[in-house]
Order: sequence, then C-alpha cells, then structure tokens
Amino acid sequence: MYAEERRRQIASLTAVEGRVNVTELANRFDVTAETIRRDLAVLDREGVVHRVHGGAVASQTFQTAEFSLDARFRSAPTAKSAIARAALRYLPEPRGGLFLDSGSTIGTLAELIAEQPNAEQWSIVTNSLPISLNLANKGLREVQLLGGSVRAITQAVVGDTALRTLALMRADVAFIGTNALTLDHGLSTADSQEAAIKSAMVTNAHKVVVLCDSTKLGTDYLVSFAGIDDIDVVITDSAAPESFLSALREREIEVVIAGD
Repeated sequence: MYAEERRRQIASLTAVEGRVNVTELANRFDVTAETIRRDLAVLDREGVVHRVHGGAVASQTFQTAEFSLDARFRSAPTAKSAIARAALRYLPEPRGGLFLDSGSTIGTLAELIAEQPNAEQWSIVTNSLPISLNLANKGLREVQLLGGSVRAITQAVVGDTALRTLALMRADVAFIGTNALTLDHGLSTADSQEAAIKSAMVTNAHKVVVLCDSTKLGTDYLVSFAGIDDIDVVITDSAAPESFLSALREREIEVVIAGD
C-alpha cells in the first residue's frame, strides 16, 4: 500500500472512531510505529487530524481540497475496481435508464457497463466528458452528455444548462460517487456546481447507489448534496470500519462489501 492511500485510510478511520492509537495503526497496516507517526504528522500539517500523545484525534473542519481525475484514478485502484464490479448487479432491466456522475469509481463502472451484453439497450445520461466519450467509442448509442461548462480538474459538465436538462429527466438508477460520507452530513464534495448536478441526479432517480471506497467514510467536505435518507445502497471495500457500516444498516441502507 502506498503512503498516500494509507494516510487516507488513517484519516477516515480517525474521523469514524474519533481517536486512533499509533500501536494499533502500526499493527493494522503492518508498518512500524515510526512510519505511523510520520503519517500522522503529515495529516496534522494538512489539518486532517490533530496529533495527541500516542496517536491522533479527528479534526472537525470541512475539507475543500480537490484532486485531478488522473490522481483520483490512481488512488485505491484495487478497491475501486472491486466496487465497480459489485455495482453491476444494480443495473436496471433492458431499456431502463441510468445516471452516471463524474466520479473516478463511476468511470471504472462505465468501462464495465460497456462490456455488458445489454449495454446498447440502456439509456445513459452523464455529466462526465471522459465517460461519455468512452461509452460512445465502445459503440453505445443511447448516451447523452449533459450540456454546460466543463470543470478542468474533474472534466465534469456543470451549470444551469445541465441542471435544466436533468430537471426533465428520470432514471431507474443513479450511480453516484462522492468525496465523503458521514452520518450527519451525508454525501459531500468540494464544489457547489458539481454538488448541484449530483443532487439533481439523486432527486430524479428511483434508486440511488453510492460507490464509495473506505477512505472516504467519516470524512466531510464543504458542500453536502444528499442526506443519508436519500441513499438506497452503499458499496464500499473491506477496509471500511464495521461501526460505520452498522450505523448505515441501522438507517435501512443496504451495505455491500465489494469482494465478499
């Protein structure tokens, strides 16, 4: 595991549990205590956690940092691939409609959708420029890319034109990515325009399936776009804290652990 991915998991675990211990983290990630101390020092400087004697406690600040699409594809690739594969079971019946947002895990899912025998029978709406081009290049004909402005960092289409189009649409399933998921703040992201698109997709879909690797659980970004009650299914990986998953199940959300 790369240091960046380990730190993301430490940040998520700290946010969920409230406090983490150096010794326990070293055992969990099979690294030395000194490595964990360096990780915590980095996270402390970034304002993600607060260092305390023997470990760290959660920071209560909302995150705002964004990463390029390429950087997000490189983060937790194994988990994202497993999560995307697990999401295939929630595809609608032939001739059904689906929303795909601009998340990196959704991009991995789109590649798998293109390989399905019924792929040409689904009506797909997305605000992701790379996803739309990928699906079109694979020969899918019922792919609609929303119109509007393209955000360079995420290559996502945003703006009033896209929102007006979405307001007239309905889908059987919305597959949604997120920067963060908490019990109090729900799904959140850094940019208000992308949040608006995600929110519209959630509102206008019969079922909402969230693809969220474990490093995003417990963390909080500035702009909330859906509450816990708006979610039907959360698909995550085996590194997710059981206490957090139990809390989701108590709220009658279906939780799927990819790879199980």
